[in-house]
Amino acid sequence: MTKRRLAFALMLGMATILAACSEQSGGGAGPNGPGGAAEVGVISMKKQAVPLTVEVAGRTSALATAEIRPQVDGIIKSRVFTEGSEVKAGDLLYEIDPGSYQAIYDAAAASLQKAEGALPSAQAKVDRYDQLVGANSVTAQNLDDAKSTLAQAKADVAAAKASVEQAEINLAHTKVTAPIDGLIGTSTVTEGALVTANQTTALATIRQIDPINVDVTDSSVNLLRIRGMMDSGRLKRSDGPPKIRLILEDGSTYDQTGTLESTEASVSQTTGTFSIRSRFANPVHQLLPGMYVRAVIAIGTDENAYLVPQRAVDRNAKGAATAMFVGADNKVETRVLETVQAVGNAWLVTDGIKDGDRLIVDGLQKIREGAAVTAVEVTLDENGLVASAAGGDAPAPTADSAKN
Repeated sequence: MTKRRLAFALMLGMATILAACSEQSGGGAGPNGPGGAAEVGVISMKKQAVPLTVEVAGRTSALATAEIRPQVDGIIKSRVFTEGSEVKAGDLLYEIDPGSYQAIYDAAAASLQKAEGALPSAQAKVDRYDQLVGANSVTAQNLDDAKSTLAQAKADVAAAKASVEQAEINLAHTKVTAPIDGLIGTSTVTEGALVTANQTTALATIRQIDPINVDVTDSSVNLLRIRGMMDSGRLKRSDGPPKIRLILEDGSTYDQTGTLESTEASVSQTTGTFSIRSRFANPVHQLLPGMYVRAVIAIGTDENAYLVPQRAVDRNAKGAATAMFVGADNKVETRVLETVQAVGNAWLVTDGIKDGDRLIVDGLQKIREGAAVTAVEVTLDENGLVASAAGGDAPAPTADSAKN
């Protein structure tokens, strides 16, 4: 009996201890005590002017491209440029052996001299016959024959001049020069190579890259959205053409600002996109044709925008953006938001918010729709994380804060 009584006493003591612990813990009440409301961090919403940008992908392209091809047949006598260097329009690039073309030119020049030598005699004969016809010393037929000979002599001179000009052009084409300024690439031929007029393979290619073009594409849906905002007066355009910045492949920002040059007048039927061309100064040739870039285009300022931190936004089953707010009765309510685009670490929201609304940004994991809460004003740092409570120290980290 003694053992049974001892066991019963031990069990009774353990039950008493558990009951005490349960009473101290508040029986499942909130963090502020039995029946207490959960504490959440909130920020007050307020309209603000937000500069809007559109970020689109694109590639760089040369302002001008010239493929160098020979215009006469011959053997490359010399290449006088350095591959990869900068050349100016008119600089000598290649010299084709001019021997045969010089001979043709000399022959054409001699033919011209011969034709010009026959011209004075034919002219003098016509002048003399013209005087003698009146004295009946020369027949009209003789005069006509003399005039015909003069016309033929003049035609021979004109033909000889044309031959000289053609020979001179071909001779000049033995010196291949740069048609534009720019960077010249590698040569596809060396000294001693045989080239032909207008061959398909270019001898070299010159690309003009200062300034340089950047061609980007954007969707027609985005174009309609932007135009709708402008037509409604919500989006205020800045004076002058839109300014454009570039983000390079390594994530760095290009130090020059570009300007919009032109937009395609049609939309692709297959992709639903249209092209935009911008132009950038490229003094140190940091941008090369074919580089992948992202262009950030400033389209204007939204004068009545709300910025909602991305940490406070969720998606419902339909994919719509939602966020939790503290209502006038200090209870949680969930709203569907109309988001336009991301601005840094926030969403630009156009519908679902009004001035003074208290958006919950911290403590989201411990609340539910309709739950009573205690709202504490907090501030967010530049990364969108809770920095501190308004008028005091930062609230104790919650599971939601640690996750973000």
